[in-house]
Amino acid sequence: MVMHFLQLLEDSTFATWVRESSSIWAYPSILFLHTCGMAFLVGTNAAIDLRILGFGSRMRLSPMESFYPVMWVSFWVNAVSGTVLLVANATTKLINPVFYVKMAFIFLAVGTMVLIRRRVLRDPNVDSGSTPMPGKLLALASLLFWAGAITAGRLLAYLGPGAEGLKAQL
Repeated sequence: MVMHFLQLLEDSTFATWVRESSSIWAYPSILFLHTCGMAFLVGTNAAIDLRILGFGSRMRLSPMESFYPVMWVSFWVNAVSGTVLLVANATTKLINPVFYVKMAFIFLAVGTMVLIRRRVLRDPNVDSGSTPMPGKLLALASLLFWAGAITAGRLLAYLGPGAEGLKAQL
């Protein structure tokens, strides 16, 4: 029943167009949006995390909270473009355990992003010295979770069901 639904998604006109069209506006543009969203989201998160860990210590930390609207827009660009890419290959990606590892890392990374905003950036003493150890641990966890999400996302093409990328190289 689930596989039938996934096949219906994958066989839809839109998913077929995304996957098979030679148009620059199909798969290439959607993948480009996904990559740009990831760059802005993870790059900005990494800058904040590294600052919390002590890099660039002459720069105040509190103004970095103003990057959160950019990060949230980037997150939603990634969510939408990722869903479109997923629908185009639903029968292979949604049965691949690596996909769920990626989603778990994203869930943890976004949760950590929210905690950093609440517990570190909104602390009234945020710019009065070194960030306390709990904030540093959140920043380190954030870096690890985003690295895990990116790694799992790349490995989707090479591990598990539908891993044509590795087979093509062998």
